[in-house]
Amino acid sequence: MSDKPVLFDAGFIVRTPGAVAALITVQVSESSLIERHLSGDFGEIGPEDQATNRRAIAEGGRVMSSYRLDARTKVWVITEADRSVTTLLLPSEY
Repeated sequence: MSDKPVLFDAGFIVRTPGAVAALITVQVSESSLIERHLSGDFGEIGPEDQATNRRAIAEGGRVMSSYRLDARTKVWVITEADRSVTTLLLPSEY
């Protein structure tokens, strides 16, 4: 991990088969996406969703990030409100 601040706990980290395959295909590390997510870099989400995430961090809600891996592939990272689990998945696997 880098020196970016961790804003909330990830809990147990799980991945779907599609997300694992996509990360391997484009050679992006899962840890880099988790680090971005936990430090408040939520990727390609709009201002309203960013505001929702900031409230969720402060008040205990679900936090969601979206990262484009290439021109055709996105990976979502979702941490549950109780901070028990963070899941990496493709939007089609939701």
